[in-house]
Amino acid sequence: MSIRSPITKLTTHEVTNQPPPLENFDAYGMDHALVDAIAASDAGKLEIGLRAFGEKVGAAQTQQWARQANRFVPEWRPFDRFGQRIDEVEFHPAWHSLMDMGISNGIASIAWSAQSGGHTAHAAMMYLMGHADSGVCCPFSMTYAAMPVLRRNAELAAQWEPRILAASYDSSCVPAAEKSGVTIGMAMTEKQGGSDVRANSTRATPMGETGEFELVGHKWFCSAPMSDAFLTLAQTDEGLTCFFVPRWRPDGTRNAIQIARLKDKLGDRSNASSEIEYHGAWAQRVGEQGRGVRTIIDMVQGTRLDCLAGSAGIMRAALSQALWHCRYRSAFGKTLINQPLMAQVLADLCLEAEAATALTFRVAASFDRADDNAGEAAFARLATPLAKYWICKRTPGFVYEAMECLGGAGYVEETVLPRLYRQAPLNSIWEGSGNVIALDVLRALQREPLAVDAFVDYLESVRGCDTTLDRRVAELKNLLTPGAIAAAEARHLVERMALVLQASVLVERGPPELAGAFCGARIGAANHQTFGAGSPLGNPEFLLDRAMPQARRQRRS
Repeated sequence: MSIRSPITKLTTHEVTNQPPPLENFDAYGMDHALVDAIAASDAGKLEIGLRAFGEKVGAAQTQQWARQANRFVPEWRPFDRFGQRIDEVEFHPAWHSLMDMGISNGIASIAWSAQSGGHTAHAAMMYLMGHADSGVCCPFSMTYAAMPVLRRNAELAAQWEPRILAASYDSSCVPAAEKSGVTIGMAMTEKQGGSDVRANSTRATPMGETGEFELVGHKWFCSAPMSDAFLTLAQTDEGLTCFFVPRWRPDGTRNAIQIARLKDKLGDRSNASSEIEYHGAWAQRVGEQGRGVRTIIDMVQGTRLDCLAGSAGIMRAALSQALWHCRYRSAFGKTLINQPLMAQVLADLCLEAEAATALTFRVAASFDRADDNAGEAAFARLATPLAKYWICKRTPGFVYEAMECLGGAGYVEETVLPRLYRQAPLNSIWEGSGNVIALDVLRALQREPLAVDAFVDYLESVRGCDTTLDRRVAELKNLLTPGAIAAAEARHLVERMALVLQASVLVERGPPELAGAFCGARIGAANHQTFGAGSPLGNPEFLLDRAMPQARRQRRS
């Protein structure tokens, strides 16, 4: 009997011409655009924490958690084994690890606990999560953005604000008073209305004179149904009103909130989004009756900031993957990054990512300064929807182009690009799709002259730095007269405003080479429809070197 020797090497499977894995990288330190943005903000004293968070995000363990959380998606458990209705959602342990990493590092609380620069630091962490998992960013965002709304009810704020500021992740399904920390969710839209929340039919019936109500109705989207409480909208005799609905009633029993189903979404797979029904759910009123939209708008403003940060972060994550691959992969005798046409495409992607990052953090800075500076508050009113519209709209095409840089490998689930591609459209849809945002900008132009003045003042502050930008600002100012733009032209106007704003931010804050390249490529006379199709950028090596990711150590074979 002969004994075969084990195969020690498969000669037909020798791996060559492949990049090493991009892991154990410093997601903050390698990102010069982000580092520059923090340096120009009020968040400088928080940089040590951001650097530490960037290393955690780039760690191989975190990358594994992100893959697992998206592969093993949440499962709805309507009943326990005894047949009792519980309406709970089970997550893979990786989800809880990612949630703990974010919450314990202050992603949902730092905006309210830091003495200065807190909104910028929060946005930076949301941005950095693009390298890991965007699904957990949904509960992070809503918990952060709920704070201004809770503060409209002193009793609620006294109970729940300390729980948010605790910066502790507690996944146990028990009343909030028994937990070390909480998360807040949102249940706004209904199937007959969508973005038109005034069409909501959920009814709120008062329970005496204490501000307590019972809710009956169906919500088409409830984000993060395992949150400890939800902000929601329902109709009273006075009109649409905002309510706070905890998962547990004050007597310690489960509130009458039932999950109808989990949504089978294109992306955001790690996160549970659901339809829910209120069957006499106990709720507390927040704000005045009939003023629900005005009450909730503070939360929407915060979540729109997170749409910017999330989309810019997805861009940066996709760019890092493309640059890393092209740095190591060879074709036709050269590494891809040294092929002139590929270098042009990559440099154009770098330019786009830089502009998205710079604008995101200029908007975040206005959040930090709004309480003490009326001009910054007015600027934020207009700049936030402008940036939300443009950056989020640009992200899907950007991620696709980055995917193509990897060729067929980029289309395979073992790489991160398919997950980023599925995630890319979400922020453009969430918190106001394109038409809703464009009309919101048009409404601000017509009704809020202080916001228009603040926007124009900012553009004028960089006058004389770039002749192309000066021309575009002069042209744009003629369009900012109330009534000058019809509703059907709103998208065109918003696009022009956003591009000029991006150029202005880069001229104010970015390296001269970067600002000049952007003004020439994005607001100059030339017009191109795909990345890399414009006139050759003057110094692509500068853009590529500035954006190139760096791993701290490589895994050995």
